[in-house]
Amino acid sequence: MTRVYLDNNSTTPVDPRVAAAMEPYLHEVFGNPSNIHSFGRECAETMAEAREQVATFLGASPEEIFFTGGGSEADNWAVKGTAFARADHGKHVVCSAIEHSAVLESCRYLESVGFRATYLPVDRYGLVDPDAAKQALTPETALVSVMLANNEIGTIEPVAEIARICREAGVTSHTDAVAAAGKMRVDVKELGVDLLTISAHKLQGPKGVGALYIREGTKIHPLVHGGHQEKGLRGGTENVIGIAGLGKACEILKAEWQQNAEHERKLRDRLEQAIMARVPELILDGHPDKRLPNICHVCVGYVEGEALLMNLDMEGVAVASGSACSTGSAEPSPTIKAIGIPPLFANSPVRLSFGPGNTEAEIDYTIEVFDKVVARLRSISPIWNRRA
Repeated sequence: MTRVYLDNNSTTPVDPRVAAAMEPYLHEVFGNPSNIHSFGRECAETMAEAREQVATFLGASPEEIFFTGGGSEADNWAVKGTAFARADHGKHVVCSAIEHSAVLESCRYLESVGFRATYLPVDRYGLVDPDAAKQALTPETALVSVMLANNEIGTIEPVAEIARICREAGVTSHTDAVAAAGKMRVDVKELGVDLLTISAHKLQGPKGVGALYIREGTKIHPLVHGGHQEKGLRGGTENVIGIAGLGKACEILKAEWQQNAEHERKLRDRLEQAIMARVPELILDGHPDKRLPNICHVCVGYVEGEALLMNLDMEGVAVASGSACSTGSAEPSPTIKAIGIPPLFANSPVRLSFGPGNTEAEIDYTIEVFDKVVARLRSISPIWNRRA
């Protein structure tokens, strides 16, 4: 059976070049980078190289890159660490209503311990209005967190403008760039943010490792205590093999992201044009122009979302209903709710996300399968048949 993987926003296959860079750390290079003997120094040197690779990828200084156990940890650290560090300034945080759950749940946690949170609305396309962010600021605001691009519908947010507003008001700004990194230009100087999150497994790297950019001088408390690692801000023996993989992935994408993005955009446009022409009652989500090149997100009317995904999988096509971190919930995601998708469409979102390894033949197969599966499910749908 043909198998097509179109869920690259959930995770990506590891680039063979990344795997090759990681391989020595499974065997001969195994020291603890905190040790001063030669075994430890080897790994410390690897970490220094990876820090440089990540910094170059983001336009930062190596001293501003801190390794974490993934994007969710980095988001938690950015939100909670900043809030607690600036609690004497004020106990108010701001984020958009369509943030990744790692940010939303961190804000809700802060509410449970005495902070106040404001959740910025978005328009039909998922865009945050910078003026709304400005109006949400108070003298007690410690942090504003708005993602660089939404991981479900792909809309690219006006982060640079929001960061400028924050800077003028003396408020720390954070952006979750997990979905955006490797798909668009990400430069911390151009964005002007104080904190930025990435994750290796969204970059053709390994799972279980990420990084938080912390602008020099930004106040932040540790999230993980118990060690001197990462300048005393993130305790725990470092995941050297994962860090080596993250560094290599960033080095590769620094050179290749533009050609990858153009390839993925062509595949996305090919698929979108076909399914929108062939399958009635679809809503195409995300901003028409300000959108990541590798995401096609549609809501399919008059079918049940889980049945749609399962039937596509039985035909060999792997897609998602949204963020992998929220899979299993029967409720529409916060993003779908926030952009106002009608009820008959809200329970059947489909995200098809492309990677550099996908081909036109795979897209053509997916088009045929998508048409067939939707028609089959609608043929047994009483709501669809009553409508017809």
